[in-house]
Amino acid sequence: MNTESRNPRSYGLDKMTAEQIVRLMNEEEYVVMQVLQSVEADLARCAEKVAETFQNGGRIIYVGSGTSGRIAAMDAAEMPPTFGLEPGVFIALVSEGPEGVAGAPDSAEEDEHAAVVALNQLRVDRNDIVIGLTASGRTPFAVAAVRHAHQKGVWTCGIANNRNSKLLRLVDLPILLDTGPEVLTGSTRLKAGTALKLALNRISTAAMVLSGKVIENLMVDVKPVNQKHRERCARIVRDLTTATLDEAYDLLEKNEWNVRKVLGILRPELVATTR
Repeated sequence: MNTESRNPRSYGLDKMTAEQIVRLMNEEEYVVMQVLQSVEADLARCAEKVAETFQNGGRIIYVGSGTSGRIAAMDAAEMPPTFGLEPGVFIALVSEGPEGVAGAPDSAEEDEHAAVVALNQLRVDRNDIVIGLTASGRTPFAVAAVRHAHQKGVWTCGIANNRNSKLLRLVDLPILLDTGPEVLTGSTRLKAGTALKLALNRISTAAMVLSGKVIENLMVDVKPVNQKHRERCARIVRDLTTATLDEAYDLLEKNEWNVRKVLGILRPELVATTR
């Protein structure tokens, strides 16, 4: 496997200075953007499927272990505050548990039965989609989940960093992020993890834009959970209307800090034409 191979550029890693290590890691990361550019069409197709699923009331279920699972949990957790989604639309099934916590047993990623049970507990059906995530492409937890979903007629996507891996052969949409050997051999939290994080950023963000959760480049359904977000809400209203910042604050306070509702008052045509 590429991700387990030794990187010849880092054979002398243990003899390098801190500056040399940082420089080498930076140089190696350049491949991540090249890989993402090579799979733009696949990422776009996945985003379109996620958008379609969301708009039809289905759920997007990520499945992963270790670094992949934690990255999935991060992406799913960001969806409610960023786009105003209800919890449970984007779900991360992580073999180590809901938080993917440090200290969880490594053997959890080998529990195929747990993956099947987790999907059954969610009552996954054809309205949902399942996206399996594993750098190796062979982690039993993710592979078993995707196989089970596929058998139930659920659309599946797989994202892995090794060519011809088991996961990629099972899914409807395989996405290969061929980032090559890591600077620290086998540590897929490095290039492989970075590539996965950026891939999920693109998939979920594009899906929400396609679903009308964004006007121009502004997140009009952001949840005002803190002062920073309330300030953002006011700037969004100011930027999209003729209201001053003070007027935006006043209108938002009177309308439960609902940006879309305030825009409907000030510029109904803008909201009406949103996808």
